[in-house]
Amino acid sequence: MIAHLRGTIEKQLPGSATIDVNGVGYLVSMPINTWDEVTDGSTVTLHILTYVREDRFELFGFLEPKTRQLFESLIQLSGVGPKLGLELCAVPRSMLLQAVDQNDPSILTSIKGIGRKTAEKLLLELKSLTEKHAHIFESEVGAVSSRFDPDAVAALSSLGFQTGDILRALEHLPMSLTST
Repeated sequence: MIAHLRGTIEKQLPGSATIDVNGVGYLVSMPINTWDEVTDGSTVTLHILTYVREDRFELFGFLEPKTRQLFESLIQLSGVGPKLGLELCAVPRSMLLQAVDQNDPSILTSIKGIGRKTAEKLLLELKSLTEKHAHIFESEVGAVSSRFDPDAVAALSSLGFQTGDILRALEHLPMSLTST
């Protein structure tokens, strides 16, 4: 299996890029926040998860090994495929931890592709995951859980914006901004 690739990035559609390693181009899918972080023509190292099924062979790339581990753990859960796994990896871990801490599935329903039933099931799975593999979430433990207003995320999501875009936009808002 391929563990990592180091090469020159050429962005494709949002969420995918070609990484040129010594003249060989590998098509890699990635979370939208990772796609935003890498720049065309730059040399990067991506931690790769090789996904092999009888009808598909795909590479998924991540800038941090912990994000790759999170993705790997998520796609092993019932009902979570690679597409939903990438969406969940694009969400700040503090938001996932907030859902677990508050036992609030509505936080998860603001993520594209997650309905109420899936959110409730996923919440139980995430709780177990945070207990078994706390190291995956360590980089954001202690981060401000309430950084993202779930109502704002849900409202923008219902308007058709993607979760990654919403969170990036909210991240750039001043902390002093409050709702009335």
